[in-house]
Amino acid sequence: MTSFVVHRNGRAATAEELAPLAFAGYAHFTALQVRGGRVRGLDLHLERLRSASLELFGRALPDDRVRDWLRAAVEAGPADLSLVATVYSPAGEFTAAGDGVEPELLVRTGPPSSGPDGPLALATVEYERVLPAVKHVGEVAKTYFLRQAVGEGFDDAAFVDRRGRLSEGTIWNLAFWDGTAVVWPTAGMLGGTTMGIVRRRLERLGVPQREREITPADLPALAGAAVMNSWTPGIAVHRIGQVPLAEAPDFVELLHRAYRDEPLTAL
Repeated sequence: MTSFVVHRNGRAATAEELAPLAFAGYAHFTALQVRGGRVRGLDLHLERLRSASLELFGRALPDDRVRDWLRAAVEAGPADLSLVATVYSPAGEFTAAGDGVEPELLVRTGPPSSGPDGPLALATVEYERVLPAVKHVGEVAKTYFLRQAVGEGFDDAAFVDRRGRLSEGTIWNLAFWDGTAVVWPTAGMLGGTTMGIVRRRLERLGVPQREREITPADLPALAGAAVMNSWTPGIAVHRIGQVPLAEAPDFVELLHRAYRDEPLTAL
């Protein structure tokens, strides 16, 4: 079976159902990689969808129903694929009404991905996302700053908040290495599911982890940097702004090792 699908509430979506959503911007989503019909960090994805739904819509779909609908989409495609699950309200946007309307789930599958090879050079951009803890749709800034960065000779962009702290990449979490511990930046950001997997597995492996504010001025003292998202647990970063960074292959391999330590779970 080699086809991919677009499902609405557990069944194939029609063009009529999708048409009202073509320009909708009030929704949230999670993205994941499926391998052999199984996923890592399913609990983190379900928690993300649940908490974001409560934040945006005031109510959430039951986890077991979401899991059933995710399973239906996975079973309709190949064993390895990418999946995006988007939660929206049929009440639409640009209205104060909708808290009493149950959200719906749109699932799209496509070819699997493992991200770019790297190492990457990241431009620094002063930017803070609205509702940074929610993975919401319609964020034009992420693509805009990516394209601006590429036009300036970089591969992507990293965000710096108004206090001068590095927070996250356009579609990435940032991770740093100080020579003895993994360092996670402190700032307003989206806590990625891959980051959550890596953090809990590093803890099980006994690897030291720290949280601290990191500014571009702090970068020369660090021993390595990487980005991660649903595609990959780690791609080396060799430059942020004009500051060169060691590629630190052992650090990147540590992130991958931690991720591999997380078991795959059947939907």
